[in-house]
Amino acid sequence: MKTLLSIIVLSTMALGQEKAITIAKKDLPKLAECLICNASGTPMGMEKPAAGATYKGKNYYFCNSAELPKFLKSPEVYIPLELPMVLPDFNLIDTSGKVWNNEAFKGKLVLLDYWATWCKPCLALKPKLDTIRDSYKDQGLEILSISTDEKQATLDKFFAKAKWDNPVARDTNKTWAGLKVITIPALFLVKDGKVIAEFRGNPDLKAVEAAVKANLK
Repeated sequence: MKTLLSIIVLSTMALGQEKAITIAKKDLPKLAECLICNASGTPMGMEKPAAGATYKGKNYYFCNSAELPKFLKSPEVYIPLELPMVLPDFNLIDTSGKVWNNEAFKGKLVLLDYWATWCKPCLALKPKLDTIRDSYKDQGLEILSISTDEKQATLDKFFAKAKWDNPVARDTNKTWAGLKVITIPALFLVKDGKVIAEFRGNPDLKAVEAAVKANLK
């Protein structure tokens, strides 16, 4: 995911943004959650922060001082999404030829699954997501698998051997950038064109299923 992260950083730098300000060590709280761990889908809970910064009136903390320069360089990359939110510009074509644009999500409940052929946790997650899909597809749930593989040939080679039941689209338009995907797997539940829930890293499948059930037609 280093390639994805570097592109997001360059994009936010090009747009310009407010500067984040370092919090003095003496002013750090005794315990806090690490922003970057949470953004990466590896939350560690409350722990002693090694560094912190203020951005747009809010304080953010980090479990490792090496994470602070990353945040200061491009804070928008790591700031949590404010949900619910309108799905950022989306225009992909899946392997069946179906166009998935913002209009295609209207009136639907779709779980976006960002993955890659080289991502072992993603592949381990797939059959578990299949179980959720099979349980609720008759009630309107759809799953769209979005591959972050850089080359179509890589995806073609993978599918020459692997079976994949739900639609797959390669992320040729970098839709992950608008959703701040810096690690995979990453899941986003979209209802009627709005992102209403996100699950990053190793997702809590009970929480995923609960979110699906709560938003079925």
